[in-house]
Amino acid sequence: MANLESKLSDVVGDRTSKVLADAFGIKSVGDLMRHYPRRYMVRGELSDIAELKEGDEVTILAEVFSSTTRPIRGRKGSILEVIVTDGSAKLSLTFFNQAWREKELKVGTQGLFAGKVGIFNNKKQLSHPDYQMIADGADVDNAAQNFAGKYLPVYPATGKMPSWKISQCVDMAIASLDEIKDYLPEEVRSAHDYPTLQAALVQLHTPADLDHADAARERLTFDEAFLLQLMLLMRRNELKKLNTISRKVIAGGLLEAFDATLPFELTGGQREVTKEIEEDLAQAHPMHRLLQGEVGSGKTVVALRAMLAVVDSGGQAALLAPTEVLAAQHVRTFEKLLGPLAHGGKLGSSDRATQLTLITGSQSAPARKEALALAATGGAGIIIGTHALLGEKVEFADLGLIVVDEQHRFGVEQRDALKVKAQKPPHLLVMTATPIPRTVAMTVFGDLDVSTLRELPLGRQPITTHVISVLEKPAFLERAWARIREEVAAGHQAYVVAPRIEAGNDESADIDFLFGQESPDIASVTELAPRLASGALAGLRVADLHGRQSSELKDSTMRAFAAGEIDVLVSTTVIEVGVDVANATVMVIMDADRFGVSQLHQLRGRVGRGTSPGLCLLVTSAAVETPARARLDAVAATLDGFELSRIDLEQRREGDVLGAKQSGTQSHLRLLRVLRDEALIENARADAEGVLAASPDLTSYPSLSAEVALLAKDAAIDYLDKG
Repeated sequence: MANLESKLSDVVGDRTSKVLADAFGIKSVGDLMRHYPRRYMVRGELSDIAELKEGDEVTILAEVFSSTTRPIRGRKGSILEVIVTDGSAKLSLTFFNQAWREKELKVGTQGLFAGKVGIFNNKKQLSHPDYQMIADGADVDNAAQNFAGKYLPVYPATGKMPSWKISQCVDMAIASLDEIKDYLPEEVRSAHDYPTLQAALVQLHTPADLDHADAARERLTFDEAFLLQLMLLMRRNELKKLNTISRKVIAGGLLEAFDATLPFELTGGQREVTKEIEEDLAQAHPMHRLLQGEVGSGKTVVALRAMLAVVDSGGQAALLAPTEVLAAQHVRTFEKLLGPLAHGGKLGSSDRATQLTLITGSQSAPARKEALALAATGGAGIIIGTHALLGEKVEFADLGLIVVDEQHRFGVEQRDALKVKAQKPPHLLVMTATPIPRTVAMTVFGDLDVSTLRELPLGRQPITTHVISVLEKPAFLERAWARIREEVAAGHQAYVVAPRIEAGNDESADIDFLFGQESPDIASVTELAPRLASGALAGLRVADLHGRQSSELKDSTMRAFAAGEIDVLVSTTVIEVGVDVANATVMVIMDADRFGVSQLHQLRGRVGRGTSPGLCLLVTSAAVETPARARLDAVAATLDGFELSRIDLEQRREGDVLGAKQSGTQSHLRLLRVLRDEALIENARADAEGVLAASPDLTSYPSLSAEVALLAKDAAIDYLDKG
């Protein structure tokens, strides 16, 4: 007998187990039992061969009339062709490289054959049909009743390991299984009326009917959610046991001076989130909080206040940004917000002022040397940088808070590399400008406390969005350029976004088509900027910006744009997040169908950041009633980032949402879908909290504890490890 930990080779043999391991990473009986069917085919009632039609899924009772094996032309291998008859007509059964079946399919024997009818050389055939031979003297009617109407699992398969072969292996595994101990607490299982683990695994692969299959799938899906929530909640509890330096807000310090100079009032949401963060920082265990918010909802000010509170306590705060453009933008924003309070250590500066410094990979040697010294000595209270902050030479005097901007762009190792530079576990604030539905946050960030900013600052104007189809109304593109000229004439500025930096070898970025000529190619910054400057936007101050430029050029370009010295900035998505120029009121996104829903929402959030209304024009050559066009219409229809995030997630692969794309290994999350299974995830969270309240370390549930430990080791969900 076997258990779920048994080697698969002990059940199906070395050769077959090697193929399964190579194709799917399946190495144990448990791995195979969790290689779940995608769907089921139902064998139909018995059909007459004469009535068969191409494409029908059929089951027939027939006698083997003839059997021949012939080589495949032009390559290795053979084809076994078996002709069967039911007395009314004949049908061909074909098997590739399975000559051994000829011993089973002997002339004169009866059998039941099931499959999909195809046509080859004007003859009806079944290719690789399922079959069951009927022994002499057996009850034909009983055999037919048991064979027809059976639910056949259809598995993820490969050419070397087809679905029917996987099904055979599963049947062998089920036959060999000893009793499986159920790790789900009985009180949880019975509360939801779920089948036992063993029954669920067997029923999902060999269901008596679809109701049994659905019940089994729901139990196993719940298991994934429940185990994940347990792991995240236990990790959250462990984080709260860590000791760190309390960073209480100090009266009369830098934070108080900053608040006194703010030219605007914080929104109610900002005040609420600020209170949550300040309470976290005052604790003797490190804060682990996710700050998510709508585009332009004021996350930067909230994060800066947290950083200032840490500086007041004698510590330092580091902000990790994904790009040099965004890092430099944060420096400019902080300098603007802090004013003289950012000039600590300089002649005439306030005693409460601090210094800011920037560390990036491409800055000059002297600038880098000075920045490293400021970080190491504590001269700079706030250090902003890119991945360069993770370098071995970067040291801090007292790193008390790490702020990770656009956290989804950083891996676990990168965050950990920054954490180890602190004397004691630092407080952690991760930010995302992509709103996250509740159950996604619970599934991916279940070990973090979550704060959400929904309302926009007072006076912020809405953004109007329109789709411009160059297929339907090509003249409207000229109107887009005219709108830019009108906005510039009114004293405002504009962005033009292109999906590519320059023309590629595979797809030319010649954009003649978008200007009313012939080829429908992809727009690029390096060709679009000069074309506009000498054509539709002639006379305006046009500049380009993209990731391949030097950090000095990117920084000087953004500073010039922020100062109003550039009218139109032609850019790639390097301006997607964090760029804040209140005077920019219009954005034209070329080939907008090349971007995802959330990315488009982020991009258009760069306009309408002042007191003037914003306009975003989505230019596309995508045809109506295509998924690409549907994405654009969805963005144009709403400014609600949470609604758009749901649309975005529904259109993306689940693995991309949960991070499995980066893992390269199998994940325990095979059935769970964070949007479809919202109610189930909510239930799993509540049940996990109840179990941990009764037994915080799961000592009362040894089987469950072992299963959670296995999950924690799964390399496929290392991305969850934000602790």
